[in-house]
Amino acid sequence: MVVAVLLSRFELVIAAGGREALARGPAALAPEAGREQRVGEVSASAETFGVHAGMRLGEALARCPSLALIPPDPMGVADAWEKVLARLESSGAEVESATPGLAFFEAGGLARLHGGRGTSDPAAALRARMSAHPPGPPPWLEGVVAAVRAALRLPARIGAGPSRFCALAGAVRARSRRAELVDGAPGLASEPVSLLRRRPEVSALVEPLERLGITTLGQLGELDRPVVADRFGRSGELAHDLARGHDDDLRPRVPGEVLEEVLELAESASGVQLERALVLLVDQLLARRERRGRTLRAVVLGAKLVEGGTWRERVVFREALADAGRMRLALGQRLLLLPAPAESLRLAVERFGPPHAGATALFDDGTAQRTARLREAIGQARAAAGPEAALRVLEVDPDSRVPERQAVLAPFEL
Repeated sequence: MVVAVLLSRFELVIAAGGREALARGPAALAPEAGREQRVGEVSASAETFGVHAGMRLGEALARCPSLALIPPDPMGVADAWEKVLARLESSGAEVESATPGLAFFEAGGLARLHGGRGTSDPAAALRARMSAHPPGPPPWLEGVVAAVRAALRLPARIGAGPSRFCALAGAVRARSRRAELVDGAPGLASEPVSLLRRRPEVSALVEPLERLGITTLGQLGELDRPVVADRFGRSGELAHDLARGHDDDLRPRVPGEVLEEVLELAESASGVQLERALVLLVDQLLARRERRGRTLRAVVLGAKLVEGGTWRERVVFREALADAGRMRLALGQRLLLLPAPAESLRLAVERFGPPHAGATALFDDGTAQRTARLREAIGQARAAAGPEAALRVLEVDPDSRVPERQAVLAPFEL
């Protein structure tokens, strides 16, 4: 069983400086400079005007002229969310988190730690609970919820279900200190189709579905999958699977060490001074003893803006490197995207690479070198685009008349 932990309006609360600021009136996160002009998370009072996250800025202001736009704080959000994930992991959970404010983990491990007796097999306990009349929450879930709340020390909504999307629906539905359980497609049937907005891959389908008169996930799940796929493509297939309670397996993150450098700037820093500050920042980061000679695959360049708010840009290098010149060349191009003068610059390592890139053995042959370079390229591609960036075609039934059955995609490994 999957458990979802939802901290409502997390990014908006961090950017506004606390929930007290949201009580003054309707508010929303302003679009980031240089990005598409759509609002971010919105307050509860803004939702009463029909404003929702992802709405175009002009339409949001037309619906709510008194809407207060709060400058986004991506650096502050990332720091605060990292602390929340560390608290969750301290309770024994293996956490997956794609967006700040929402985390998932498998309940099996925590159920055995905090659920009491009879929780050696949470899946079997869930099947037994579903066969009961009337069904009720499994007894071990209260222990897991108590452990999560004790670790977080923050108000959070907690949901559970057989898949990631079912758990998300339970967390959105939860209102009290008890967790909400959603049992697959029957539990999702009454949920509004707007719940799909919480999945970036299918968020764009909400408005077309509502125009077609499909307002609940149950209505979407009753449609034939080929019909939905023909109208909306791969995203339609995913939305149909979600509406029927199916989802991908969790991919828990690997907790990593934090390695970063911060440099305070003069308020009148110009472009040349910013370049010199970047040179110093890169040199300080590479000189840190904690790096232990490792290369860097991906880094995060951030800035605290003079006008308020922060700016954050993730940079994935073409290959894992530890060369200061090449790093400055790549990061300098991103520094040009800075939307306003900055008070400080920050450079943090997101993912490390192998040590001593480019070093080869004395008698290393060409085949071994090519294999090592290909393996490194695969790792770099997955760091930039995710685990599905490198796949191979695996023949399953080449004689089948159905093209989809002839071959499948599998992870590419050497």
